[in-house]
Amino acid sequence: MNIPVVIADDQALLRGGFRALLESAPDIEVVAEASDGAEAVEAVRRHGADVVLMDIRMPNVDGLEATRRISADPALSRVRVLIVTTFESDEYVYEALRAGASGFLLKDTEPADLIQAVRVVARGDALLSPSVTRRLVEDIAGRRGSQARSRLPASLLQSLTEREREVLALVAQGLSNEEIAAKLYLSPLTAKTHVSRAMTKLGARDRAQLVVTAYETGLVVPGGAR
Repeated sequence: MNIPVVIADDQALLRGGFRALLESAPDIEVVAEASDGAEAVEAVRRHGADVVLMDIRMPNVDGLEATRRISADPALSRVRVLIVTTFESDEYVYEALRAGASGFLLKDTEPADLIQAVRVVARGDALLSPSVTRRLVEDIAGRRGSQARSRLPASLLQSLTEREREVLALVAQGLSNEEIAAKLYLSPLTAKTHVSRAMTKLGARDRAQLVVTAYETGLVVPGGAR
């Protein structure tokens, strides 16, 4: 079964390039394009897309607001937003994750990586590689300081076991399940189980939302765990 995708970007040339790349994959179908966030939300509703490639900077309704609208709509709970950005000049990546995005890619991503990214988020996983997460933490959360980490009460973490808190902190620092397993002397499967349980208890949609929760409750601060 094909993965239906909406491409949202205000530059027609980029939309065309992304379409050509994605439609070269046998299991991906671009069902619509949008030039701003409002069009993106409408296209998702009309065409039943599973994944949205979302630019942040667009006229009228930007990608951040569009992501927020999609995530807030129960009827679109299956939809995953993949932010496509220049990153180095983009100040809103953290806010996009907070709004419900499942990950992000650089606009100069290799074609094979773009296709794989769509598949990853379509199956419900977050696209947050360890190296990118570390950079996100230092460059975005660090720059925004306490404002980015104080929006959720620490009591939200009371449902977690001590081990789950440890795992959550390591997820937020950018470690993969394999790295968490090695650090805590666990099997990778056990580490994955702890991550899954933390997601369930915290009502997180995916790994990206765990990172946001860890920072906003103050469990983790840029540079290390509390």
